[in-house]
Amino acid sequence: MNSSPPFCIFFLLVNLACMKICLADPDNLQDLCPTSPEKQTIFINGFPCKDPATVNASDFKNSKMGEQGDTDKFFGSSVNIVTAAEFLGLNTLSLSVARTDLAVDGLVAPHSHPRASEIFFLSKGRVFVGFIDTNNQLFQKVLSPGDVFVFPRGLLHFSLNNGFDLATGFSVFNSQNPGKVSINGAMFQPNIEMIDKLKKTIISLSKIEANRFKNLTLPWF
Repeated sequence: MNSSPPFCIFFLLVNLACMKICLADPDNLQDLCPTSPEKQTIFINGFPCKDPATVNASDFKNSKMGEQGDTDKFFGSSVNIVTAAEFLGLNTLSLSVARTDLAVDGLVAPHSHPRASEIFFLSKGRVFVGFIDTNNQLFQKVLSPGDVFVFPRGLLHFSLNNGFDLATGFSVFNSQNPGKVSINGAMFQPNIEMIDKLKKTIISLSKIEANRFKNLTLPWF
């Protein structure tokens, strides 16, 4: 008996949906796949695996999160993102990590990660954080040690030390290469006056108790 047209259409849609799912990032086909550190001559979406015979425990350890960053800069901040390129054991696991150090009044300027959401854990200090959605609404909070805040994928976000001591935070991204787009890096002619204006704007926002603002305007926007 021939299948009815509605059933055929339904079957086709199910198959198309399955094909779309199959085209997403696949699960690992092996237990381990540390990044091969050798210079590559073939470029792929990600990194090739090391020879399994050469994999060892050192591939799964990294000490960079224990190193304090240099905050003696204009913004008074340091962000060190460690991806699968440096931390070989992260390859194929859709993970990367970062350490943020903020001097007093230090600022991590608004930026976004086009390929990942970020979970930020404050280890030390007092930090004002926030992100701006596509409707120009600001979502902000002041964090104390032990607090966690989520920055959704692709949205501009920032952090400011509004305490009296050095602040340190750690982040986890759900991508082995989250990428970073910074508004000061995207400017054709960034200058100190504009950067200082941006910093003062965010400092003023940190003194307001409201959790949410509409139609927020930052310098350069």
